Amino acid sequence: MEIKRLFDILPYRQEHYGDNGQAVFYAKVGKEWKPCTLAEYSAAVHDLSCALLHFGLAKGDRVALISNSRPEWNIVDMAVMRAGGITVPIYATINAEDTRYIFEHAEVRFVFIEDNRIWRKISSFVPEIASIETVYSFVSCEGCRPFEEALEAGRQHADDALLAAREAEVTTDDVACLMYTSGTTGVPKGVLQTHKGIILNINGVKNTPTPACRIAFSFLPLCHAYEKLLVYLYQYLGMSVYYAQNLGTIVDNLKEVHPNMMTAVPRVLEKMYNKFYSAGESLHGFSKKLYYWAFRLSEKYKTEGNGWFYKCKLAIADRLIYSKWRAAVGAERFEIVVSGGSALKPSMAAFFSAIHMPVFEGYGLTETSPVVSVHNSKKHGRLVGTVGQPIDGVEVRIAEDGEVVCRGDNVMLGYYKNEELTREYIDADGWFHTGDLGRIGDYGHLIITGRKKSLFKTSFGKYVNPDIIELKCMESPFIEQMVVFGENQKFAAALIQPDFTYLKIWCTEQQIPTGSVEEMLASKAVRKRYQEELDGFNASFSEHERIKKFALVGEEWTQENGILTPTLKVKRKVVASRYADEIDALFA
Repeated sequence: MEIKRLFDILPYRQEHYGDNGQAVFYAKVGKEWKPCTLAEYSAAVHDLSCALLHFGLAKGDRVALISNSRPEWNIVDMAVMRAGGITVPIYATINAEDTRYIFEHAEVRFVFIEDNRIWRKISSFVPEIASIETVYSFVSCEGCRPFEEALEAGRQHADDALLAAREAEVTTDDVACLMYTSGTTGVPKGVLQTHKGIILNINGVKNTPTPACRIAFSFLPLCHAYEKLLVYLYQYLGMSVYYAQNLGTIVDNLKEVHPNMMTAVPRVLEKMYNKFYSAGESLHGFSKKLYYWAFRLSEKYKTEGNGWFYKCKLAIADRLIYSKWRAAVGAERFEIVVSGGSALKPSMAAFFSAIHMPVFEGYGLTETSPVVSVHNSKKHGRLVGTVGQPIDGVEVRIAEDGEVVCRGDNVMLGYYKNEELTREYIDADGWFHTGDLGRIGDYGHLIITGRKKSLFKTSFGKYVNPDIIELKCMESPFIEQMVVFGENQKFAAALIQPDFTYLKIWCTEQQIPTGSVEEMLASKAVRKRYQEELDGFNASFSEHERIKKFALVGEEWTQENGILTPTLKVKRKVVASRYADEIDALFA
């Protein structure tokens, strides 16, 4: 059979894979990984679909879903679509104000949440929203109806004829998901993703995993458009998905699961790299030299064209060093890591490929359902520094001003309740304007060079692309995050959030007091070290792009303090507002 609606994945999997001995999902309950089989998954989806119809869910009604990744998330998602509704995934980490905005803007009828933590955030305003009828929770909490109650209602009021009739009404052109972008500015925008748009993505990336990929590990939230797509793909390919307990247990969970693939965002990979790098600081003599020789060797890795002598050295490094790194993070069976969400430093891509954790990069936006391009296993299909070739069914070109534009069924129907904004992003010929700058490289690979809105002009009339400068400078193990400013100024300057873990190790070696962050950052030796780092990078920039002044901030930038989006991108405007005094001082 062919899938035309996303809920067709379940009968498709049954037909093609049946009970292949692998559960669809696994979630950690206590000390055990609890399986959710295809039979259990399908039955729960059926029951909840029947319940929603019994509750009066009409075709096109919106149902909100706020939870960390767990099998119940997928059950609700599939059941809502099968009953003709539209899923509204909401990040569990966004603030109450944005959550309320989404509830009201989407006019959701039913809400499914994970637990008390979410309920405490929304309980004060849910009674004030007229469209909301019931809130169900996966984990029992006072004030919500239990999830099991909804399933039981479906079992008690099952109407297969009604369900079949509703399924038949759902077409491939219908909206499957109303996904609100986390955004780095303004209120969230509601993106209308269709069944056919997401299915085009599934077909476009289905050959990216190797046939050996049978176990996937998932730790990014399912509200992340890329992660949601990949979990649909895993189901479509008959794979098993293991959900991480939380971000703090990723390494422990990986060592228990030994997966074949996972998705990641660049900051997660960079943190893993930094931990490997920092681990060598405690070594001495020949062991330390050998350890960092392996790092330098990885920097020269190419996805194609590595000579025989280099491969011999790589084999030695793998036996002595790389294999131990993989074992330390449970990556012995890795076939592929898919990186998306933001740009990955070329050095990171080379490193992970060299240690047999090959990174496949992709590019896209929530508005493109989400994939536009991705690396593949064909000849010349994976080039470091690129985000791959456009997937089948997607056209990509570079506009006169350097902006990447694309066209295809993957492009959203538009922004919910905002025709003016939709026309601003989708032109009369159907081209979606991404807001990203790029170029087409060798073999048709797309190369992203920055954000159009990030460009600024100095007082001398010179344009500066801060994204390129930030990405390059963040190759330094001393720099966790960095934002470059200089609009209408004589020069470019930067705010830097240090990698405090690495900085503390360095300070200890240099016998610099590490009692507090403030004490470290007050050290003249620390400031001199950061100046040396920037001087090294400045040498590769044009004169007007060089960082002439910088300030180190003692606050860690996180989602909780509102500086990072749920996909770990820096909110440039938030940084500019919060550190206005520090920025003014740089240009005083």
